[in-house]
Amino acid sequence: MELVIVRRTPGITWSMDVYADNLVAHLRQIRPLWKITEIAPALSGSWRSGTGLSKYYKRYWHHPKAMSRRSGDLFHVIDHTDGHIVRWLQQSGRSVIATCHDLVPLTCPENLRSESRLPAISSRTWRYSAEGLKAADRVLCVSANTAADVAQFLQIKHRQLAVVHSAADKAFVPLKPDVIQDFRRHQGRTPEDWVLLHVGSNQLRKNVSNILKALKIAVDRGVPAHLWRVGDGFNPEQRSFIARSGLAAHITTFDLVDQSTLVQLYNAADVTLFPSLYEGFGFPILESMACATAVITSNTSSLPEVAGESAILVDPTQPQAMAEAIVRLYVDRGYGHRLVQSGLHWSKQFSWRITAEKTAQIYEQVLESKSWFANASGFDARHLADDPEALGRFISF
Repeated sequence: MELVIVRRTPGITWSMDVYADNLVAHLRQIRPLWKITEIAPALSGSWRSGTGLSKYYKRYWHHPKAMSRRSGDLFHVIDHTDGHIVRWLQQSGRSVIATCHDLVPLTCPENLRSESRLPAISSRTWRYSAEGLKAADRVLCVSANTAADVAQFLQIKHRQLAVVHSAADKAFVPLKPDVIQDFRRHQGRTPEDWVLLHVGSNQLRKNVSNILKALKIAVDRGVPAHLWRVGDGFNPEQRSFIARSGLAAHITTFDLVDQSTLVQLYNAADVTLFPSLYEGFGFPILESMACATAVITSNTSSLPEVAGESAILVDPTQPQAMAEAIVRLYVDRGYGHRLVQSGLHWSKQFSWRITAEKTAQIYEQVLESKSWFANASGFDARHLADDPEALGRFISF
């Protein structure tokens, strides 16, 4: 089989790179006879910096048109924001699978309004792309919560959807105690410090402001807490809160880091905070668990599904609840140890090999069903009226 993986431009979205890299690597292992081709648009950065019609022409016309002219037995569009490409492929008679990771602009529209230079246009183009998922032979959703969102917001029938979880990369593992302590010392942290880690952007849904409020409460309760923030910097309102609350000495920020450093950060932290208001999946939960670090996350969207019973779930709108969880883990080290052991076991239930195998089986099912219908297309369906059993098989397929 010739499989074409339709990727985003590398470096645009970190999580999309993680998904595509791991999926393709494991597909090559489990289906070594398949010809797998990866294609990404050569937009030369215009996805972010392009102006005027050029940006939209390249993304919504030139690249999809080029994709629709390529040969292949099956195409997999790995990012829902490229859903418009699905339309082009379907109209050219291709078999198409698409992955939906989340529907943030629909579930959390305030994020798009706060980040886009032209919110009205961005909202329309995003919706246009998302609606393209309807043309896919099958839509893979990275969580059951995302599948429910797709069914609700895009009106895609459940039988067209399949839930295939993502996973943490195999690089996320526990490190030796001396390596962890050396890293903490290098970051200016003592063994007595209670290090909290948050990995992610500063979008409204990431709930960074409430993390800062929880940090303040925990410090006031006597916890020697220190927050490591990996990702975007703080906005003006958050910086003002940090200054008013005297939290500057309790926070260290990191720009986007490489994977090796991220593994060290997870290992060296005492607790990972991931209290998002909405996530399609939530990589930091599994990455942290795989590194033997306790997790506090939200009781909303996909996060309980990803965390299982191996994390503390809190109402993300209540900083007090988050602070109580921080204090509990600081005071009750036995409970924290049990949570860590549970997380290590739970994270192993997710693997990219399982993800790839489930995805490959869906590819095969789609191609098999299309082959069946193609072979049946020459059959005179009028004869089915004389054979009730055959009619039942035909209808139920």
